[in-house]
Amino acid sequence: QVRLVESGGGSVQDGGSLRLSCVASGRSLDIYSMGWFRQAPGKEREFVASHSWSTNTYLSDSVVGRFTISRDKAKNSLYLQMNLLKPEDTAVYYCAARDGIPKYEPTAYELWGQGTQVTVSS
Repeated sequence: QVRLVESGGGSVQDGGSLRLSCVASGRSLDIYSMGWFRQAPGKEREFVASHSWSTNTYLSDSVVGRFTISRDKAKNSLYLQMNLLKPEDTAVYYCAARDGIPKYEPTAYELWGQGTQVTVSS
């Protein structure tokens, strides 16, 4: 059984940085696309960034220029470097994986982590 575990969340001030990590266990996800999503209280889960099984990456317009997604297949891991954080970035961040090309819709992903809280205060 595949398990995704996120870490790296926390509380930072406006303009601060955090680096989220997601480690997969149970099976190699080399051929899977992986992504980061987030969900703020009272809002729907939304796309943040994705990484194909190769080198293609995609970012939400709201995080372009501030967030970077990367992947280490040798470690079966996915990362999200978040710089210049804003209060509106506050949410639970989830790691996800799917067998196929990257998608923006959360419903397209079949594997999910438990989430990690990111709180940005002004």
